[in-house]
Amino acid sequence: MVIHKHLKLQTRGHRDFHDLTDGVNTLIRQSGLRTGLAHIFVAGSTAAVGTIEFEPGLQQDLGDLLDRLIPPRPDYAHEQAWHDGNAHSHLQATLLRPAITIPVDGCCLVLGAWQQLFFLECDIRPRERTIIVTLMGE
Repeated sequence: MVIHKHLKLQTRGHRDFHDLTDGVNTLIRQSGLRTGLAHIFVAGSTAAVGTIEFEPGLQQDLGDLLDRLIPPRPDYAHEQAWHDGNAHSHLQATLLRPAITIPVDGCCLVLGAWQQLFFLECDIRPRERTIIVTLMGE
């Protein structure tokens, strides 16, 4: 079986984290999938998904790390062309990636005890995001 579902998010802008774990597990249970894979993809080039221990300290640390590695700067080629202030947003999201695949067993994501599925908004503006969840298995 292959099933496509969508989650909608309204974000507040740069460094807005969301825990997607419960939402995706709900979609898995509703689908009837017992074992297989969940592929989670965020449509858009300035947002990312991944796994982390979803707690405020690590959210702060990851955001700080990304802003140190790829800070907002006016000299990015994208900034020179578009003047929209979000070149670093594209680069941060690209570094983290827009998709992740996680095993499913027992009708839920297979994650570690302190591991959750997160969404991170990298854009500088609030955005409405669509998370595409593709469920594969039986």
